[in-house]
Amino acid sequence: MRSLPRTLRTLLLSATLLSAIAGPAFAAEAVKPGTVLVYIGTYTGKKSQGIYVSRLNPATGEMSAPELAGAMGNPSWVTIHPNHKYLFAAGEGGPKGSAIAGFTIGADGKLTPINSQAPNGNGPCHLAIDETGKTIVVSNYGDGSISSLAISADGQLAPSTWVDKHPTLSPKQKPHGHATEFAPGNQFALSCDAGLDRIYTYRFNATTGELSAAEPAFTPTTADTHPRHLVFSADGKFCYNIDEHSLTVTAFTFDARRGTLQQIQSLPSIPAGFDGKGGSTAEIILHPSGKFLYGSNRGHDSIVTYAVDAASGKLTLVGHTSSQGKTPRGFGVDPTGRWLVVGNQSSDSVFLFKIDQATGALSPTGTHFEVGAPVCFKFLEVK
Repeated sequence: MRSLPRTLRTLLLSATLLSAIAGPAFAAEAVKPGTVLVYIGTYTGKKSQGIYVSRLNPATGEMSAPELAGAMGNPSWVTIHPNHKYLFAAGEGGPKGSAIAGFTIGADGKLTPINSQAPNGNGPCHLAIDETGKTIVVSNYGDGSISSLAISADGQLAPSTWVDKHPTLSPKQKPHGHATEFAPGNQFALSCDAGLDRIYTYRFNATTGELSAAEPAFTPTTADTHPRHLVFSADGKFCYNIDEHSLTVTAFTFDARRGTLQQIQSLPSIPAGFDGKGGSTAEIILHPSGKFLYGSNRGHDSIVTYAVDAASGKLTLVGHTSSQGKTPRGFGVDPTGRWLVVGNQSSDSVFLFKIDQATGALSPTGTHFEVGAPVCFKFLEVK
């Protein structure tokens, strides 16, 4: 996670005063059904003013130049509500500058601010919404806390009333909450703490929105791996975690009754011969078919592809593909499973790849755009 000393910019900056990145603008008209909207979270600066949006034709791979969809300071994580009407973003800043903001998604894909709330923690870097769409959980990297906010039917965010602060174990083991995901079934939320080498488990009451520590409260991971992000298989039987420091991907079985994990495999995310010095992993995404798993490698600047065995949950390496730039932190796979979009944070670029439906392998399409510090991607298929 990038340290950002600047105070969060004002949320309601007029988008008309902010210029979009280079490239032809798409018309401000309703998006055609079948189009996939690609929302891009960024770190703001000279080349970025907030959240961007592009239109992707999933049949052809044609992708429009990203346009500014909503002005906001450092929206390093974005997520879309289950009803597809709202988008929420974590504005990452200092202790007094961070905010969780909600937006209405317009017919043209642009965003209109609803309201914002404090994250009840320092350095929000990840958001997850439960299956009912009534609760959003915030992972705060700066102080190692997890908090939640209620979402009303009209997309309004209520002030946070719950927070769990992870402990400091030693001078070298300080908490850094990095990502939380709701498990299929909506009864548990699992949270990666990259500083403590732990994956915390919370029981979730969807009726009340309450979270409470499960028993056991966490699953320890291998020492000095630094679990960063995780993803569940659609059936909830397996969970996959990408480890930031050790550059590995770990597979677990998931006990849906107790909310516990049991490690079954750990594989390197980088190829043999790469020493990994100065490198780290970032994002992990499961293909919509469940057949392939992808992870991003910063330093090696690649996307790793694995094949997934549906019966055992174990992974087999398919290969590595250059991200075509520097520091691929965020990426995503579109809902049809045909295309992968990756952002290179340090080279301010977004690249589109085609996914081989038989092997999961990636091939560059040649489509790319300039976007300042792109770090998160979310997709919305227009019905």
